[in-house]
Amino acid sequence: MKGTIYPCTHKDLPELQKISIETFKDTFAAENDPNDLTTYLSNAYGLVKLEKELSTPDSRFFFIYLEDQLAGYLKLNTNKAQTEMSDKNGLEIERIYIRKHFKRQGLGRQLLDFAFAIADQEKREQIWLGVWEHNQNALRFYQTFGFVQVGSHDFYVGDDQQTDLIMAKELL
Repeated sequence: MKGTIYPCTHKDLPELQKISIETFKDTFAAENDPNDLTTYLSNAYGLVKLEKELSTPDSRFFFIYLEDQLAGYLKLNTNKAQTEMSDKNGLEIERIYIRKHFKRQGLGRQLLDFAFAIADQEKREQIWLGVWEHNQNALRFYQTFGFVQVGSHDFYVGDDQQTDLIMAKELL
């Protein structure tokens, strides 16, 4: 079943915060200290921070709905909004978050295809993302689309230093 994708706007901020916290916790709570997780969630998904991200011209958010239910979202960054400076004309996928009861229905694939379509439309040379080194499901998912590891960076959940693998796919 195919979802429907809509741009996320400032009026969607409460829903964006709710789904961000919910999906991050569902995916990573078991592998993280509860105090570190609480610190991270309040910093990363506070309303002020999310509103700033929504106001950033080079960042875009898209909700995906399945049967009128919010199932997940995509966050894309270009230019100076990219979290890692790239010497390429790149598009960063900062987040593909899907609610747990909507996983395995092709929605992550649909959001990734949507990101590829935007990259193609904008004539981007590269699409890239960071994924936690221990998130084997996500690593396999991106590898099936031709992403390869090109680096790594530190990612903090509270005080816990973790490693994200930087994965990229050349487009042109």
